[in-house]
Amino acid sequence: MKTLKTLFPISLLAFALAGCSKPEAPAQSTVTAAQKSAEATQSLNESERLAAYFATMFEDDLKRSPMSQSYLGYKWDYDKWDDLTLTFQDEMAQIRRQRLEDLQGFDQTQLDDQEKLSLEIAKVDLQRRIANDEYRYHTYIMHQFRAFHTTVPSFLINIHRVESVKDAEDYISRLQGVQPLFSQVIEQLKKRQELGVYPPKWSYDQMIQASQNVISGNPFLESAEDSTIWKDFQSKVDNLDISNAEKSGLIANARTALQESVLPAYQALIAELVLQRELSPEGDGVWRLPDGEKWYDNRLNWFTTTDLDAEEVHNIGLENVDRIHKAMQDIMTQVSFEGTLQEFFEFMRTSEQFYYPSTDEGRERYMNEAKAFIDEMEAQIPLYFGLVPKARMEVKRVEAFREKSAGKAFYQSPSKDGSRPGRYYANLYNMKDMPIYQMEALAYHEGIPGHHMQRAIAQELEGIPEFQKYVSFTAYTEGWGLYTEELAKDMGFYRDPYSDFGRLAMELWRACRLVVDTGIHAKQWSREKAIEYLVENTPNPQNDAVKAIERYIAMPGQATAYMIGKLKIMELRENAMQELGEKFDIRGFHDEILKDGPVPLNILENKIKSWVESQK
Repeated sequence: MKTLKTLFPISLLAFALAGCSKPEAPAQSTVTAAQKSAEATQSLNESERLAAYFATMFEDDLKRSPMSQSYLGYKWDYDKWDDLTLTFQDEMAQIRRQRLEDLQGFDQTQLDDQEKLSLEIAKVDLQRRIANDEYRYHTYIMHQFRAFHTTVPSFLINIHRVESVKDAEDYISRLQGVQPLFSQVIEQLKKRQELGVYPPKWSYDQMIQASQNVISGNPFLESAEDSTIWKDFQSKVDNLDISNAEKSGLIANARTALQESVLPAYQALIAELVLQRELSPEGDGVWRLPDGEKWYDNRLNWFTTTDLDAEEVHNIGLENVDRIHKAMQDIMTQVSFEGTLQEFFEFMRTSEQFYYPSTDEGRERYMNEAKAFIDEMEAQIPLYFGLVPKARMEVKRVEAFREKSAGKAFYQSPSKDGSRPGRYYANLYNMKDMPIYQMEALAYHEGIPGHHMQRAIAQELEGIPEFQKYVSFTAYTEGWGLYTEELAKDMGFYRDPYSDFGRLAMELWRACRLVVDTGIHAKQWSREKAIEYLVENTPNPQNDAVKAIERYIAMPGQATAYMIGKLKIMELRENAMQELGEKFDIRGFHDEILKDGPVPLNILENKIKSWVESQK
């Protein structure tokens, strides 16, 4: 297989969700990081100036994002939502350009290796963001997989803690702010309408249905059931140690906000979605959009942090699908299955022994066993890692209002202060989409040693700038998650051959993603053709394939990051083992990967090469 090529400054980063010491005045500032640093750092050396610049840069970004503050556990602007206006985006684009210019002025000869690495990451971050700005309106502001219609309730339920009357009042303020927030979303939708950028027609029905789910039940309409947000607010207020009169007042104000802000906001959004559904052009991939080919090139660069083009990614996918199919045939031999691989896939899809029932008992059993896998794995972690996270982790079921359109599993980072644990969310809407034989690999990927290890450790690192802990390099983050699925095999897990088949099935799924994502967006495959490819080449059920393809259509290029990142980490580990022989230390290798936070694949490669030399 060809060695993956890496590219240094391509694409740009998503906003860095990071924590810092609480400033006295969290209001937004029009003063740039450079101006603040110049005023405060006249007598500092170059290392101190750089640290001050990074701290100011991070603090400025955090002040501009009330939602990011809440994700990290800060309550500075606890009553507000993020600014989605076109003007705000213009301001951020200008700030990034100025920051990149500022960073060019630091003298690297006066910096140590750690500082040089931080500076390099910061520059790549900004270069990627600036490159993305050319395609600002190509990204779907609304799609069925994840957008503000589901973000609002999930954020309020999972992120907005209510520990005081002030917190409850801030919750109400956020409810009152949903209408202006959705007005900004609609403004963004209209801007894309002007440019001819729409998600596919079929996705609108899912967005509309999910939106209607949020405003079903009390107090939006007379019902035997309370709406999801209404139930959450009442439950949180009920747990406060305040008088019944105070509780009644808060609940009455929340009811008013739900009826007078949230309800009309969702109604207006639904109306806009109904309108745009009729305007969306036929087809599924981004090739159907203006400059769609260039946009997809940008997405591949962004998500893989390489210069691989669509054809190369497609071929890497085909090559790995073939490799994993051969490994699966070995599992067939182990379990004495007679028949073709496709017949084995059908057996794994349909045999009741591989699925828990779609009942409360079946779902509870799945959750308990997933937690048990993580607990068993956690006990073995010190043998393979020196760095371990302090943050707790829990397994949680995806909430009912979003489970129909959400992915099968995902991870949410802990808060900076430890008040909220890391969470592995399992989507148990349809138990036929969650086979038992994949449970083990899924738990390792989303939990330990996967995303929880990488993201919680990054958040807790000391000695690096805060921004560096949260920059977004998807090939690194998701490549690590997929790598840990195979690492668990090396650690002695997957003792049941069907669970090992599940591990291979999960890896096969990521290999197929390279094929179908490029197929959809570069080769003009239809949604149906891509679904058919997954059904023919994987053991996953039909509905699993449908939801996956719909996700890849909504988030072009994102699905390619997993396998590309994993292949690079495996390549680096193999090279290190060959170079070091008996001196190779798996704990040291893993710590080197994790100790600087997320990085592009080429920087990761340089880090591991330096580590190997140091071990020699």
